[in-house]
Amino acid sequence: MAAAPRLRPARRSDLATLVRFQLACAFDSEGMRLDPAACRRGVAALLRRPSLGRYYVWEDGGEPRACLLIQREWSDWSDGAVWWIHSVYVAPERRRQGVYERMYREIQRLARADKTVRGLRLYVDLKNRAAQAAYEKLGMRGEHYRLYEWMIPR
Repeated sequence: MAAAPRLRPARRSDLATLVRFQLACAFDSEGMRLDPAACRRGVAALLRRPSLGRYYVWEDGGEPRACLLIQREWSDWSDGAVWWIHSVYVAPERRRQGVYERMYREIQRLARADKTVRGLRLYVDLKNRAAQAAYEKLGMRGEHYRLYEWMIPR
């Protein structure tokens, strides 16, 4: 009998899968081709150092089908942490089947159980209308802030 679908913390043995998912995520969501070696180093660093962030893997039938990354930000305004959801990826054959919603609900449950957490945030590419619709369906709102960034080219 196949294992029931579940969200679990990623393990070091998930490295290759997470790298594959992140390369696909960047291309699918923003048309970006990441440097596979840099991506592998970045994912490996997170798996070694949970203080940087924590990946979660969605398993269905005992196989990884999706993932997301949680990173903490301290909010002085609310005296608590905000969990940023990053690097969301759902395998194409599992999309539009409620996988992300189930992952999100589990992350919400974990956030509610942690008395230091005040909320969840994420960012989405302005052209990624499908993702925006999914997040809005779950009750997230995008009208409060606009994200700006400055990145150092390497």
